[in-house]
Amino acid sequence: MTTTAPPLAQALATFAQLFEEAHAAGEPDPTAMTLATATLDARPSARTVLLKAHDARGFVFYTHLDGRKGRELQANPHAALLFHWPRVRQGVQVRIEGAVEIVSDAEADAYFATRPRGSQLGAWASKQSETLDARETFEQRYAQAEREFDGRDVLRPPRWTGLRVRPQAIEFWYGASFRLHERQLYECDVAGEWHKRMLFP
Repeated sequence: MTTTAPPLAQALATFAQLFEEAHAAGEPDPTAMTLATATLDARPSARTVLLKAHDARGFVFYTHLDGRKGRELQANPHAALLFHWPRVRQGVQVRIEGAVEIVSDAEADAYFATRPRGSQLGAWASKQSETLDARETFEQRYAQAEREFDGRDVLRPPRWTGLRVRPQAIEFWYGASFRLHERQLYECDVAGEWHKRMLFP
């Protein structure tokens, strides 16, 4: 007897399948996603970040907590993500909205250890989003980090970490001719129950 998976499990399985298809289709970087945040006075901003992990807990990216997105997400811990994979089927978008939490130190340490050494050093050298008077200043800071960690592993900066978007809504947008798209929305209600419904194009 075939049983239907719960809506959230369906949504996560669909994302995993489309993510694999994006890799197979030769998308330049399937992990690239637009991250939208907002200040407490509702001023939005968006930028592209890279997905580094996804599972039943949510979707993880890494950044410096003192940069603009880090500050905004600490003050207003809600975000929207957008994946756009034009080479998948007739074009696919995945929209995710949810609350944001900081990952554990152990999780952040484990990921940081996998980064190329140059990227690790860059995390120490950069005062993310702050004004830079000259490129030479950054290069000097990078050289200082090289000297500090010469001959030993680069530790994770204490304010550099991962942020997890815990989904409260996941929409799959499938492109079609004449703009007659198919849209499937999975969303969590106030009681914590997930539901699925279709949307008009």
